[in-house]
Amino acid sequence: MRHRKTGKKLGRNSSHRQAMFRNMVTSLFKYEQIETTDVKAKMLKPVAEKMITLAKKGDLHARRQALDYIKDKAVTHLLFEEIKNRYMDKQGGYVRIIKKGQRKGDGASISIIQLLPEEQGRKHAEKN
Repeated sequence: MRHRKTGKKLGRNSSHRQAMFRNMVTSLFKYEQIETTDVKAKMLKPVAEKMITLAKKGDLHARRQALDYIKDKAVTHLLFEEIKNRYMDKQGGYVRIIKKGQRKGDGASISIIQLLPEEQGRKHAEKN
């Protein structure tokens, strides 16, 4: 029985899954958008938003927590110095998922997961 077991396994063992998400989060912050399957994108979104929340805290403990997950120091520096400034006045919703279609080889649903641009956050704030 799977009572109280959350999350999807994605056909991988736990260490492979953890390494895959670490690499995906690193790539997301490095390139600001990546293309992946729908299920992986949906599982990646909370992890990426948690890293941005840590960057918004900005203290040494938060930086060390982010470095524990994101192994690339340059990407962590980019997150804490540049990316966090876009979202300082925003409470969540830093990442969006756009459905792209089906992959030709196996028919898997493909999505683009991307960080919201700076202008997007400002427009949303002006409407409210």
